[in-house]
Amino acid sequence: MGGKYRVTGAAYPRMSRPRRRRKILFVLLGSVLALALLGYGALQLIDVFRGDDSGKRLTAAAGKNCPTASAKPAAKPAGAAKPATGPDAAPAASGAPAVALPQPGQITVNVYNATPRAGLAKAVGDELKKRGFAIGHVGNAPADFDKKVPGPGILLGSPQTDKAAYSVLGTQLAGVTTQTDAREGADIDLILGDSFKELTTKEDADKALAVLANPVPAPSAKC
Repeated sequence: MGGKYRVTGAAYPRMSRPRRRRKILFVLLGSVLALALLGYGALQLIDVFRGDDSGKRLTAAAGKNCPTASAKPAAKPAGAAKPATGPDAAPAASGAPAVALPQPGQITVNVYNATPRAGLAKAVGDELKKRGFAIGHVGNAPADFDKKVPGPGILLGSPQTDKAAYSVLGTQLAGVTTQTDAREGADIDLILGDSFKELTTKEDADKALAVLANPVPAPSAKC
């Protein structure tokens, strides 16, 4: 070539890619990451505030139904009557009316022995008599029950017999079952079975009678 300047050698000059494009690419990537992080953080904050608000609503709803410890009882009017005291107030204080039960002396008990143990019916009849029950017949059990009662005993009476009488007599012997037959009288048979050991102690029987006469009401639902 003619001219003042000549290109010599095997190397040719190469045009390098401008650095400005790389900077723009890095800036775009950084912006995308920053926006993603901001969006994720915003979602987390929204969840936190929603959870806290729902908890407050639940607490407020529970507070409407359940009394708080700081709540003060409503003031009584000046002319309000005072609650009754003394023995007559016992049924009202317990929350349930007293139950009218027959007295042991009003219940006639026939004591029969269905076990091989000699003298058992008489011993049990004597003890029940000491506890105030009226004792009728005492002796061995009828053939339908003799040696055929595996439990502690059976209370046998008329279908018309007052159920409260069974309950009162049942306090004297735990585990007895109740049956009925075709009799017309109000007497009750106590048939002693193979598992019978002894009557309930008088102290425990008296406590059971007291519970029958003054039942405890079921507790109200608590918050």
